[in-house]
Amino acid sequence: MTDANSTLRRVLRPPIATRSLMVALIVGTLLNAINQGPELWRGEPLVAWKLALTYCVPFLVASYGAWSALRSS
Repeated sequence: MTDANSTLRRVLRPPIATRSLMVALIVGTLLNAINQGPELWRGEPLVAWKLALTYCVPFLVASYGAWSALRSS
């Protein structure tokens, strides 16, 4: 389990965490435009939990991809 913990620490350091954040910003923004576009267009309030989740999921997916690649090497 120590090996997995050290790999996780490496994933949460730059540049991997920075890359995951960039993926989350780009993909999350696109997904928010798709999922809450009508609300954005009409100037209505957005659903906060959807907004947060739409950015968290791409970050977690990108981080998991990096973690699994580092773990298998």
